[in-house]
Amino acid sequence: MMTPQDLLAHYDSARLWPDDSISAPDVPAAYQSQLALRQLRQARGEVARGFKIGFTNRGIWPRYNVFAPIWGSVWDTTLVFCESAGELSLAATCQPRIEPETVFGLRTSPAGHASLQDLWEAIDWVAPGFEIVQSHRPDWKFSIPDTIADGGLHARLLVGQRSPLRALAGSAQELDALLARSTVSLLRDAAPVDQGAGAHVLDSPLRALQHFVQELRACPGAPELQAGDVVTTGTWTDAWPVAPGQRWEARFSAPLPSLQLHLT
Repeated sequence: MMTPQDLLAHYDSARLWPDDSISAPDVPAAYQSQLALRQLRQARGEVARGFKIGFTNRGIWPRYNVFAPIWGSVWDTTLVFCESAGELSLAATCQPRIEPETVFGLRTSPAGHASLQDLWEAIDWVAPGFEIVQSHRPDWKFSIPDTIADGGLHARLLVGQRSPLRALAGSAQELDALLARSTVSLLRDAAPVDQGAGAHVLDSPLRALQHFVQELRACPGAPELQAGDVVTTGTWTDAWPVAPGQRWEARFSAPLPSLQLHLT
């Protein structure tokens, strides 16, 4: 089985894993490998800034042969904030792809087994985001333990304009419905590429967050969510290959603003 040191070395060098490597025998072991990798990154000075949730879009599960959500850490070295437009570097990423997402910022730690109303009380802001995901398995062919041990496939996160929660909706139920009804058009260099909806993400991004809070609490040794953490909740479309020089745009319908990204 690959050690956490092996995983970090391949992450840093953007090298594919060896064909005969085993990342972890099962999902619980994969999360323990991911948490050990997290400790190595913290030991060298990286600061965890929150989490990403992956594979919340049930429509893409058969395409990737992954049939359940996963999660991973977001770092000060991978997180960028902007308003309506930003820039991310693809340096040292491995087979990168792009995903338009909804991002939440927390003002308090949610209660265990949080209800939607509990989450409403814990959230500070909501924003559009672009996550750059990556895979160290050739051609994005992997098992679910691979995706977990591989840092949850996280590479970069651009967070757009942050709207105070209560400026978007007057209740948890209203926010849940608004985000579920919202749609996105994904464009590359001004050409349409894909379309998606908030309902694709475990029925709504707020429900994806609820699922994640419960899964995080159930994982032995996992850290607690903290005030100030960001959580990006999964792609509304398929994940699309990217290259330096491209310009991407996610045109969200209300209540989210649009977001533009230049890749370098």
